[in-house]
Amino acid sequence: MKHDTPFPSGENRITRLFGCPYPLVQGGMAWVADAELAAAVSNGGGLGVIAASNMPPELLEEQLVKVRKLTDKPFGLNIMLLSPTVDDVIALAAKHRVPIVTTGAGSPGKVIDQLKSLGTVIVPVIASVAQARRVEKQGADAVVAEGMEAGGHIGELTTMVMIPQVADSVKIPVIAAGGIADGRGVAAAFALGAEGVQVGTRFICCEESTVHPAYKQAVLEARDRSNAVTGRSTGHPVRCLKNKLTGKFEELEKQNATVEEIERLGAGRLRAAVVNGDVEWGSLMAGQSAALVKEILPAAVIISEMFASACRISRELAEMPFSYCPAEEIGSE
Repeated sequence: MKHDTPFPSGENRITRLFGCPYPLVQGGMAWVADAELAAAVSNGGGLGVIAASNMPPELLEEQLVKVRKLTDKPFGLNIMLLSPTVDDVIALAAKHRVPIVTTGAGSPGKVIDQLKSLGTVIVPVIASVAQARRVEKQGADAVVAEGMEAGGHIGELTTMVMIPQVADSVKIPVIAAGGIADGRGVAAAFALGAEGVQVGTRFICCEESTVHPAYKQAVLEARDRSNAVTGRSTGHPVRCLKNKLTGKFEELEKQNATVEEIERLGAGRLRAAVVNGDVEWGSLMAGQSAALVKEILPAAVIISEMFASACRISRELAEMPFSYCPAEEIGSE
């Protein structure tokens, strides 16, 4: 399928759908993606997203009120469908007329049924072609196809192989996620057939992020082999930066520990990292792109530099004299 691309015009199906200048979605990272971060990304031209996760409804409502005080731009809400508070979250999304909702960890059917008639744009996060086709039939407006390079809960397919397959399988726009932290990743995503990108790990290290400085420093110091994936035996694998906690998870899994034992170890660990800065025993959720993050910058600067770089790469590739291409394919006689 030929996709509507923003290069060089700066507008495509995703920017029109979301009403923002850049086809970029900030990842819905639990404990990280709050009103401050979402507003900063939206004010910077992307789509900022608040992560509902398991947040108590009264706290989430405070966040939804706060984000509108911080930005007059479109923003989104990520709904984790397996959360025990999911019905309250959907009700709050309806009450506050949240313009865009992303979903994860389950079927988005109830979200689509309850919110789409209110004008909410629904964008499920998926990890396979089958899931993409299913949510398209249910009425999704776009999909975030997230590869296993991403931080947090992951699937089995890499971004590189999944994006082209999903793009060829659905008519709705595809947003690529997993491993994208700079303009090279953006350009690659569009070359693979995506019409937008979702970026999570890079925004941990933006000035407006309220993440504990120790967590940010751990991301800045990450290298190519700093990640670990734990929890495979539970059926819900999670990608984090290596520390004492990931080592203990691996030890328990080698001992064939029960799911209950593993989940007990993980309880409260993400909050410990994000809020308290526990980089040894906290859950430092971050994608493989952490190794590409070198400095803390304002969200708006991250976004503008990312797309300026992607545009340069796009132009350079268009001008590259591929000798093996037919002349008509590169615009020469």
